[in-house]
Amino acid sequence: MSKKISNGRVGLVIIALLLIAAVSASVYLVSKNQNLMHLGLDLQGGVSVTLEAQPEEGAEITQDDMDKLSTIMSNRVNEFGIAEPLIQQEGSDRMIVELAGVTDSQEALDMLGKTAQLEFLDPNNNVILDGNDLQDAYVSQDQSGYVVALEFTDEGAEKFADATTEFLGQVISISLDGTVISSPVVESAITDGRAVINGMADYDECAELASLLRGGALPVDVEVLEVRVVGPQLGSDSLSQSYVAILYGIAAIFLFMIIYYRLPGLLTCLSLLLYGLILFWVQSLINVTLTLPGIAAFLLSMGMAVDANIIIFERIKDELRHGKTLSAAVTSGFKRAFKAILDSNVTTLIATVVLFYFGVSSIKGFAITLSIGILASMFTAIVFTRFMLKMCVNDKVLSKRSLYRS
Repeated sequence: MSKKISNGRVGLVIIALLLIAAVSASVYLVSKNQNLMHLGLDLQGGVSVTLEAQPEEGAEITQDDMDKLSTIMSNRVNEFGIAEPLIQQEGSDRMIVELAGVTDSQEALDMLGKTAQLEFLDPNNNVILDGNDLQDAYVSQDQSGYVVALEFTDEGAEKFADATTEFLGQVISISLDGTVISSPVVESAITDGRAVINGMADYDECAELASLLRGGALPVDVEVLEVRVVGPQLGSDSLSQSYVAILYGIAAIFLFMIIYYRLPGLLTCLSLLLYGLILFWVQSLINVTLTLPGIAAFLLSMGMAVDANIIIFERIKDELRHGKTLSAAVTSGFKRAFKAILDSNVTTLIATVVLFYFGVSSIKGFAITLSIGILASMFTAIVFTRFMLKMCVNDKVLSKRSLYRS
């Protein structure tokens, strides 16, 4: 019997040790591998490139051209919507692109300046297909090494099948931005709508080319007017001070919760540790870029996590004051708190969806961080905190009403 009633204390100690170990390991990994934490331009600086659209002879640059240019530039450096480049139009024909973490100006030019005009040329240098016939491009591997695999649209596949049938045994060249990058001999008719570009130096070169082709060709030629390295808006000293302020704030929250709510407050601290781990590792796995708005979203979602636990504990206290046993109070308290927590979090999630859909750059980052934080806070409050409370209720020592400030 004594073993059974001490299970809560043993379980709580094990959970606490595991969480502390996980937090320590995460801090150690971040210190050893800075790539785990992707900082935005406002936190780590980067490169700013000013581009000017060049119209064809007799034509003018339209707003539609600039909108398409902005979209393609964003696609090239932000394929998953989370790298957060800052792209803004200046005047009627200029665009400023700021890339976080890029310190090599030539790297920025290579990424942005290429027009990515893909063409397939017959033996007479006539264009058979172009980038408009391309559906997808990705890195693959064959006997020769890494290659860029291409998939054509239905119309493009038909054109390519006709061309490879007509020019069997002859060369069909692949040209990018006017430069022939591959000249394979057609050994058989290709009717499946697929082709490869070989001869690349390594995986990185293939990945860069595939990214450019997926992003699409620029609607107009561009001229680079200025390239400059920019520093972080916040500054390294201010950033360090911000981290210290966050740690002091979290410590104050932990202290308040333990003093005011006693044992449930301690459980909240453990839940917040798990919440922080979930938020950090999910963002690391999907390469979310951390910016000042992202930090704000983290703090906001953390406040919501604390608030969810407070709602639960206040409901439990109400039930205890009405004479219910601790076990019944915990069950009823969670049931009463669930609807309020769910309603508030769902409405906030709807707001994050709207922000992500209509927002740009750091606004999307704010929405992503906030939505991940909300889901993590709901899980830790409704599932993890409840699990620990149920464990404590079944322990003779941890089930004393004085530990619950009832």
